[in-house]
Amino acid sequence: MSYTANLWVYFALVFGIIIVPGMDMLYVLTNALTGGRKAGLSATAGIMAGGAVHTAFGALSVGMLLQFVPSLFTVMLFVGAAYMAWIGVTLVKSSIVIDHVEGSARRSAWVAFRQGAITCLLNPKAYLFVFTVFPQFLRPQFGALLPQAVAMGAVTVLTQLGIYGGLALAAARARHLLTSSPQGTVLAGRLAGVLFIAVAALTAWHGVAALNA
Repeated sequence: MSYTANLWVYFALVFGIIIVPGMDMLYVLTNALTGGRKAGLSATAGIMAGGAVHTAFGALSVGMLLQFVPSLFTVMLFVGAAYMAWIGVTLVKSSIVIDHVEGSARRSAWVAFRQGAITCLLNPKAYLFVFTVFPQFLRPQFGALLPQAVAMGAVTVLTQLGIYGGLALAAARARHLLTSSPQGTVLAGRLAGVLFIAVAALTAWHGVAALNA
């Protein structure tokens, strides 16, 4: 697989996980509905900052594995494949919907940003995600790790901006669509699950190839 194709697969995976309704999406949606576009976009910026930190954590983890325990890198491929397959099966079996958004007092742009960053940073699943998924896409054969990490970080935060920022700019309409069409969000979650399972299979194949190399 070429580096460009590798990056596109990473984008598809990130898009699939971000588009599924979850804690970050609910936070942006709540801020946009109660505080307007400014609050929604500030919350989005905070989550993007958290995403950048997660990217740095993932890159550091992979770099340390390659430098100090290179034999564990192949093991992490299989661990990551199993984790992504578990996420995929969970999403396929689940019925994720957004059916209610609690009202709250208006927040300043700084508070929305700060709480968005904290919301993202305190999500333990995000750290597990980058630690197990990054070894599948951050690879020495594609060159220096730093430019790859920067590219993956850019993909992550720009995808967050596109999805969450778009949601913040069209909060009222988006909320109506999400709450009045629960089958749509269920379908989005299940399609994302299928994507995770497919990438898990590809990752396991790379692991087998590494063992046979």
